[in-house]
Amino acid sequence: MRHLTALTLATALVGAVAAPVFAQEQGDFTLGFGFAGVFPKSNNGVLAAGTVPIDVGDGYSVTLTGEYFVADNIGIELLAAWPFEHDLKSNGTKIGKVKHLPPTLSLQYHFTNASSMTPFVGIGVNYTTFLEDTATGPLTGSALSVDDSWGLALHAGVDFAVSETGAFRADIRWIDINSDVKLNGVNIGKVEIDPWILGVSYVMKF
Repeated sequence: MRHLTALTLATALVGAVAAPVFAQEQGDFTLGFGFAGVFPKSNNGVLAAGTVPIDVGDGYSVTLTGEYFVADNIGIELLAAWPFEHDLKSNGTKIGKVKHLPPTLSLQYHFTNASSMTPFVGIGVNYTTFLEDTATGPLTGSALSVDDSWGLALHAGVDFAVSETGAFRADIRWIDINSDVKLNGVNIGKVEIDPWILGVSYVMKF
């Protein structure tokens, strides 16, 4: 039993030493391809002088990230994506749909460790631009528009190394998105989206 325990510990030690480490050094660049879901908070506001409650539906799309390391473990990341599409509902009735692009610039810190799992945290700024705003249902024929938004963005995640230059990533973001809504050119209120964004991706280091 003693020999078996010693062998087990030795095997675990060798495995830990042999596990790939996804370390980041000054001058490194990473490129990530993934998929994300945008999940707005509940109760996104009340429009038209408090008469039209609005709820923003979830959206999904593919994502692209690029990060340049200005120092060991410290990188500047840009998030881009194919447009996310969301339904707009009021009391369960669909009244419109919008698409948005969420470019986000973040300063990130990747923790140093000797394992294949590397956690990181980040903070930055988001610019959300809305496009293809469309009124539907009872608002069909009206001109609906949602203004662009600037806001704080928080980011955290973990890289699971599969080699010294590749890793699978799971991450979560929170973004402050608050925008004015216009109907036929008239401001009818503000929508507070403030979503959580959950993503998975494959990241390559160059």
